[in-house]
This record gives sequence, structure tokens and C-alpha cells, in this order.
Amino acid sequence: MPRFFFDIHDGKRFTPDREGLELEGLEAAKAEAKKTLPDIVKEVMPDGDRRDLTVDVKDVAGRIVWRVTLSLAVESSAQGSTAKA
Repeated sequence: MPRFFFDIHDGKRFTPDREGLELEGLEAAKAEAKKTLPDIVKEVMPDGDRRDLTVDVKDVAGRIVWRVTLSLAVESSAQGSTAKA
């Protein structure tokens, strides 16, 4: 099974994955990255009301095979919404 590495960028910090995970393939690596991001948001969100989190999924050669980003913003109704209808 191929090994994939999940480097995390949270806007303030970069956390490289030095161990990686053995997974079935590219689609399994993408699913793992998507599953991981919500848990990371729970950890870092108390530090502010806006976060863009990115996981770079790399293969053993160090090539980025997936980049998964999750953006979360907390706004009051007085601030107005930046969401597009």
C-alpha cells in the first residue's frame, strides 16, 4: 500500500507530517484529508473567528497529490454576511 503524508497549514502554523499513513490509494488519501479538517477546526477555532485550513497530501516522493482547504468564518449579523446567494 502506498504511504501518504498530510501537511497542515492553518494560517499561523505549518505542521509537517513526518510519519504518514498507508492507504489504499489516491481516493483514500483524499477522503482522509477531508475527514481530518473538521477535527482540526475544532482545535484552532477558539483562537479567532476566521480560519482557512489546508491539508497538502503528499506521496512518498514529496509531490502534492491533493490539496484540501476548509474555510470557516464566524460573523455577527451586525457585521454582515460575505456569503453569496
